[in-house]
Amino acid sequence: MFRFRSFVTALAAGAAVLAIGGAAQGSDAPLWVQHVQNYDGGISNGVRSRLEARAVQTSGFVGAQPAALNNVQMNADSVPPLPQNETSVALKPSAPLTAVAAANDYTGDGFWIGRTTDGGQTWSSLFKDPKTSIGSRCFGSDPSVVYSIRDSAFYLATLCYFGDGSSEVQVWKSVDDGLTWTDSTKASIVVTNRAVNAWEQSVFYDKELLAIDNNSGSSHFGRLYITYIKFHLTQPNGRSDFCPVQSAHTDNVPTANPASATWTRVGVVPDGLGDVGPGANQWAEPVVDSTGALDVAYALEDCNTAIDRALFFTRSTNGGNTFSTPVQIDKRGQFADNPNRKDILPSKQFRAPISSSLVFNPVTGTLLFAYQNNLNRPTSGADVSLQRSFDHGATWTDAQTISITATGAPAPNDQYFPALAVDEDGHVHAIFYDNRNDSGNRMMETFQAFSSDDGATWTNFDISTAAWDPNTSFFSSGTFIGDYNQVAASTQVVYPVWTDGRNSPGQPLGETDIFTNVELGGVH
Repeated sequence: MFRFRSFVTALAAGAAVLAIGGAAQGSDAPLWVQHVQNYDGGISNGVRSRLEARAVQTSGFVGAQPAALNNVQMNADSVPPLPQNETSVALKPSAPLTAVAAANDYTGDGFWIGRTTDGGQTWSSLFKDPKTSIGSRCFGSDPSVVYSIRDSAFYLATLCYFGDGSSEVQVWKSVDDGLTWTDSTKASIVVTNRAVNAWEQSVFYDKELLAIDNNSGSSHFGRLYITYIKFHLTQPNGRSDFCPVQSAHTDNVPTANPASATWTRVGVVPDGLGDVGPGANQWAEPVVDSTGALDVAYALEDCNTAIDRALFFTRSTNGGNTFSTPVQIDKRGQFADNPNRKDILPSKQFRAPISSSLVFNPVTGTLLFAYQNNLNRPTSGADVSLQRSFDHGATWTDAQTISITATGAPAPNDQYFPALAVDEDGHVHAIFYDNRNDSGNRMMETFQAFSSDDGATWTNFDISTAAWDPNTSFFSSGTFIGDYNQVAASTQVVYPVWTDGRNSPGQPLGETDIFTNVELGGVH
């Protein structure tokens, strides 16, 4: 069943609706819109992209057509086809051939949700839009999917925001392996800026990510965690004076009425510490380790630019109620952010943020953290760096490049959007975008990397059957392909899931789809 509405119809409804291709200008626009219009960074690209999306009449969806070899387009397409981007994926541990993926969808207000029961060879498509806690229209963004062993359920987190100033973080639940989901009017509300009779526009929530405690021996077995960024916005133009990491957790999301769930919210970083400093954060990556502790890595990123000044780690050993003193992950002289304030890499028009990824290896007890690093930009472009911790985040190894050639040297041109996963045997899997095969440093492919020794050494291999041009991938500008990709892994199957523009008809519509490479039997 497809749930979508034409942008032409929907954008015409209500005085608070965003205009075609943008929003109200000046002081009449909500503060989050003013922030996006006036500042190069801060609020994430998934939110920014909604202001660029054009109103396009669609006539329905057609089935996805698998590409040649092992690359499969996962999503169905509308007519005409419009972009999907920013992926998440989770597998069912007891039956890894079953998995759920999600991505932003620009035919409607929310998401494409994909479901497979045959290891990624075929996918069904569901298109689902969010609603605010009072039932009004909102946009979805930044999907995050996890699976709960205790609940036998998939959970999907979404932003819910609109031109009326609304901003919420919501969670949906599926107890039938992704076939059906929480009704949008009954979503579990993690946090909202809803005041008594209006939306409090000085607060905007961004970049929410889920984690689950799947350790059966943990005192918090089944606890659902979420991290997000709280932007505090000021008049007159939406500037953010602080934007700290937040977390929340719950032990029960009732299937019949998820809206009745109770969340405990905790400030990982305190409010009011400043735009450039400890109170300016982004990319909060949560994982639960085998002790049941909640581990969070995040970037010290300015609230109003895309400049990442450092990378930090903190840990909660009491179920997310308090967090340890932050530890800096990156070491002096081993990390350099993209100097471009908009995170644009050479030869490309889209934003390519640091896109960090944190995983825990339950076999070895190692934390692994990957991110885009521009330290060697003059010689090898943007690389994917990895750091590891063997003591629950107290100390970290030196940075090593994992986007490499067969000789072990950093791969030429740019690599970015890393994602990590660990299978049951402790093998580490990574995917990232790669420009190494294009002398012009623009045409993109997806590469996969594999480590059988806990991330100490790596092999790289190209899993794309076609390269694509990101500069024609999003409506008329080519400025957005999402902020991240994702991978899930078991010994039976690996799910690399990425945004891909190989089938784009070109501008003015642009288009990206969601692709995977079928990897039954895992990678060894």
